[in-house]
Formats: sequence, structure tokens, C-alpha cells
Amino acid sequence: MSTQTLTKLPAILDPTKMPQHIAAIMDGNGRWAKQQGLPRIAGHQQGAKTVKSLLRCCKDWGIANFTVYAFSTENWRRPAAEVDFLMKLFEGLLDSELAKLHEEGVRVRFLGDRSQVPIGLQRMMDKSISTTEHNRAVTFNIAINYGGRHEILQACKSIATLIRAGELDPQSIDESVFTQYLDTTGLPDPDLLIRTSGEQRLSNFLLWQLAYTELYITNTHWPDFSNDEFTQAIADYQQRDRRFGKV
Repeated sequence: MSTQTLTKLPAILDPTKMPQHIAAIMDGNGRWAKQQGLPRIAGHQQGAKTVKSLLRCCKDWGIANFTVYAFSTENWRRPAAEVDFLMKLFEGLLDSELAKLHEEGVRVRFLGDRSQVPIGLQRMMDKSISTTEHNRAVTFNIAINYGGRHEILQACKSIATLIRAGELDPQSIDESVFTQYLDTTGLPDPDLLIRTSGEQRLSNFLLWQLAYTELYITNTHWPDFSNDEFTQAIADYQQRDRRFGKV
């Protein structure tokens, strides 16, 4: 994380209406790079800087949870060289940033199926979790090889196994029980989802958890998504009337 201090909440934000969980679909790294005349990997590198900057904002502004969609179950279809670069980028960033993240009180968690992830990255993920597990300044959730449908299917399989073993009564299953078997167990549902680069779909991200999440869609590519636009997204969220189905 950057050593820059951003403790002061922007004046346009109401401290009593801050979201406690923000999720982001980080679209547009490749398009940004193309516009700059750079290879796609340069866009991913710049996008990582945006993540660090926004994570700092979350910590300093009292936003307890920040979740980013780093790599989906469908992203394996990308060119092999790009996938290989991304896996090495994730591993390298975790390695280089872990000490600072721990110092800043960031708790690192991962969402998704790590069985397909390279072993070096798996080890770095495990190290990040164990090193930061007691931190509480902000929880940083990184979705790697994550798919919302896969997550729900795995939860159903886990519950079915318990029922078959006689360890769970089907009549006792409600939403609170079901969420215990999701990757996000223990986390509140996102209050705000940010999607950059103008795309207007969920792309298999947090399908259960986003049921009542407010959406902020911008044409800005992720590498250009600044702290100022992050502030504007939160300000926009604070103007929403969140009724959760009520009148």
C-alpha cells in the first residue's frame, strides 16, 4: 500500500451513511492499455495501483470491507500468456505488499476455487491469510478463480452432504444457514457494487450476495478510476433510497 495518508473524509460524504462493504468489477484494463498504445499487461499493472489506492481510501474512511473481482472462472479462456502473467502478477503483488498490508491492519481473504491456481500463488494466498487473520482495520477480499454459480453449487453440495449424513435437518435451512456455506461467510452483503468501463452486467460475480446491492456503473476504465470518482460513487450511493422491498 502507498504511504500516502488520506485520513480526512471528503467533505461531500456523509460519515453516517458510509457503505460498510464495497465490491468492484475491475473492467477495462486491456482497453486502457490499447488506448495508451501499451500491451494488455501494462493495463493490469496500472489497475493494481488503482486497487491499492482505493483500499487505502476504504481503510481511512471507515469502509470495513472491500471486495475485488480479480479473476473469474471464465477468465481461463483468455490467451495463455495473459493468464500466466496475471497469476505471476497476483503472486508478486501479494509477496511485495504483504508486510505493508499487515502493518496497515488489513485482513486479506480470498473467494473462489483455488484448486486450479498455480501452487506458488496458493502458498502466497495461504501466507497472506495466516499473516493477516487477526487484523481488523479493513477486510480485503480478492476473488480469484471465482464464479457465483460455482460458489452456489458448492454450497448446495456441502449442505446435501450434511443432510445425507444426518448432520443437518433440511427444515432448518434458511438464508442465514445457507450463507454459512458460501465463500463470503462472515461478511455482510455488499452495499455498493462498482463496475467500470461501461459494462452493465454482473458477469457471474457474487450472484447471491448482490440481491439488494446498489450499482454504480461508469465508462471510466479501471486504471483511470481515481479516488475522486470513488468519492463520487459513494456520494451517489448515499443519495439512494434503499427500501429492501419495503414501501
